[in-house]
Amino acid sequence: MSQPLDRLLADNLDIWTSATQRKSGAGRGGGKRISLYGIERLRALILDLAVRGKLVPQDAGDEPASELLARSAKAMNASVLLDRFRAPTKILPTKASEAVPSNWVATRLGALVRVINGRAYKKPELLTAGTPVLRVGNLFTSNDWYYSDLDLEDDKYIDDGDLIYAWSASFGPFIWSGGRVIYHYHIWKLEPFSEADVSREFLRLFLAHGTAAIKASGHGIAMLHMTKERMEQFPLPLPPLAEQRRIEAKVDALMALCDALERESAGAMAAHQTLVEELLATLVNSASPADLAANWARLETHFDTLFTTEASIDALKQTILDLAVRGKLVEQDARDAAANELLESWRKAKGEALRSAGDRRIKPSVDAKSPPFPLPSHWAFQSFENVFLFIDYRGNTPPKTADGVPLITAKNIRMGHLDREPREFVSEATFVKWMTRGFPNVGDLFFTTEAPLGNICQNDIEEPFAIAQRVICFQPYGAANTRFLMLAIMSRSMQRIIDDQATGMTAKGIKASKLKPLPLPIPPLAEQQRIVAKVDALMALCDQLKSHLADAAQTRCHLADAITERAAA
Repeated sequence: MSQPLDRLLADNLDIWTSATQRKSGAGRGGGKRISLYGIERLRALILDLAVRGKLVPQDAGDEPASELLARSAKAMNASVLLDRFRAPTKILPTKASEAVPSNWVATRLGALVRVINGRAYKKPELLTAGTPVLRVGNLFTSNDWYYSDLDLEDDKYIDDGDLIYAWSASFGPFIWSGGRVIYHYHIWKLEPFSEADVSREFLRLFLAHGTAAIKASGHGIAMLHMTKERMEQFPLPLPPLAEQRRIEAKVDALMALCDALERESAGAMAAHQTLVEELLATLVNSASPADLAANWARLETHFDTLFTTEASIDALKQTILDLAVRGKLVEQDARDAAANELLESWRKAKGEALRSAGDRRIKPSVDAKSPPFPLPSHWAFQSFENVFLFIDYRGNTPPKTADGVPLITAKNIRMGHLDREPREFVSEATFVKWMTRGFPNVGDLFFTTEAPLGNICQNDIEEPFAIAQRVICFQPYGAANTRFLMLAIMSRSMQRIIDDQATGMTAKGIKASKLKPLPLPIPPLAEQQRIVAKVDALMALCDQLKSHLADAAQTRCHLADAITERAAA
């Protein structure tokens, strides 16, 4: 009933709003989005209670639903006798298990509505002017419309207020509100036999609740769909018309509450993330070690309230990398050899490689572009081209085979690690013919130039393998801690520099010629090692914190499930 549900909402509000899930989503580097799982379960619970007669009280004064069903049957038979449409498939009796309140009636959808198929169109019939043709894509994803000038039977049109159901690929009921249109095949129009005895909005709520079961009753492999006959036989619990109206009003009020909770939760999460990022920025912008220590101390006192989401911990990870790449993560040691000595050793090694190998890929030294941010006095900027030999096979894709020599593609290069899935291969002959520009060593870096842009990882493969296009192997000319160089390129500071040189709208990419002169911050080799050790330790702590959050989030989701199941029972 409504009063216990209202109490359930109030007593467990923190559970509904705090139960979240991470879901896959579009975005650079394999982004994720936050799903408000508790509120999703709450919406499902509201619909479940509504169609089972547990959302609002029954009223003994309401006309029993059996009377509505009788009038609907009479109206259907009259239409059949007048030859307005062919009689539907015989409606099967409902099962005894389909229990409903005493003044409700268990029936089938086909006993209340005529399920009318849309029209399948040939390509020449779809025009750029005329009456709009509503397709499934226009309901879910697409704003591109086709039109028709055909003069069709009235039941091939829908108008505002009509109930329709998209039944192929994407499922869902709608009350149409877009003006008069023709509806395409893969959409059904659900037309009540007795307009005065059934609410289209109640039917929409029922179909929204039952969509998962409707999908399960369909068939198909490439495209999930179901037949008109299955739709007509779908079980429907029918309440009295007055109760249908009360249910609609109650659902509207509760869904509005869900909307408000969702907005409030999303707004709170966005505000929290903005606050975290602003406070973390004070660390990166600290003018001195003393300033950094003071800013960190202020942050540390509120650690338990700031880093309570995966997004906030990810921001902390990025800040750690930014501090590392700017020389602010570990103390400098005056006994370390200055970075310029390391750069000089690389210059000599590069010159020797040029003289001994005559490799046309090795160009004379190119100065780095203007320093993008200040560095400690004994650090230095150096161009990518003076740090690395570029090994790449851009612009071509080798022929692939079912097995053979492994092929590393941009899909294998994640941010910070190499993933051997998906596994692709080339033949031995292709490998010999293909890999003529050099072989990556263990510890070299792989960088993706497009789709996605900017992913970087270390090579840990010892056996022979080939490299595909959109991947560059960075092979240092001399002694270097490539893990530090990887962490530096992963940092937000360096990713922004790379992104600024990229081109493209939907899929950004960067040319090697634009990448080579970009400035890379280089500390002394001993400091590189200290930075890597510090970053690894801090990242491990962040991962532990994130694991605890994931466990807590899972617990909240289980609580939301338990409360939902208790209420539904």
